[in-house]
Amino acid sequence: MKKLLMIGWKTLMKPSGYYSLGALVIGGFVAGVIFWGGFNTALEFTNTEEFCISCHSMESNSYEELKTTIHFSNRSGVRATCPDCHVPHKWTNKIAAKIRASKDVWGWLFGTVNTREKFLVHRRSLAENEWRRLKANDSLECRNCHNFDYMDFTEQSDRAAYQHSTALASGEKTCIDCHKGIAHQLPDMKGVEGW
Repeated sequence: MKKLLMIGWKTLMKPSGYYSLGALVIGGFVAGVIFWGGFNTALEFTNTEEFCISCHSMESNSYEELKTTIHFSNRSGVRATCPDCHVPHKWTNKIAAKIRASKDVWGWLFGTVNTREKFLVHRRSLAENEWRRLKANDSLECRNCHNFDYMDFTEQSDRAAYQHSTALASGEKTCIDCHKGIAHQLPDMKGVEGW
């Protein structure tokens, strides 16, 4: 065993042109830690409301609409921000969401949605993309805060209690099926089933 360790140590200390293998491994590790720290810091910075409304020019579009909803201001003081609803918490899903969001940044940079008028033209397709995503993941971002198991149906209106308990019992519907437009204005819904 000692002989094996000595061979390994000599291999690590052997020069590889200019640097020893050990120096390269340690240097690579340190560079990896620095890269990962920078990457994670940038990722967290892009998960702030301030970043969202500055980069996507949403301040005059969706953010203004959000300000008029219960998700922005309510009796309990709990507020949902852009990333709470639009960025998954799980790391792999978060990265996928960031890659998809790059299309929005591209659209803003190249003038597809950089004005209110252009945004309104594309509003329905943008909303439908988000509804499809939420339907596919069973409204996970909604359920990070809202959970059927903790709802007190006796405190809800009769209609809401009926709808929530039916959805809970059937397991077929998810939040976005009934709550389109809960945080932003609905686009023109002509031709959409159930509207």
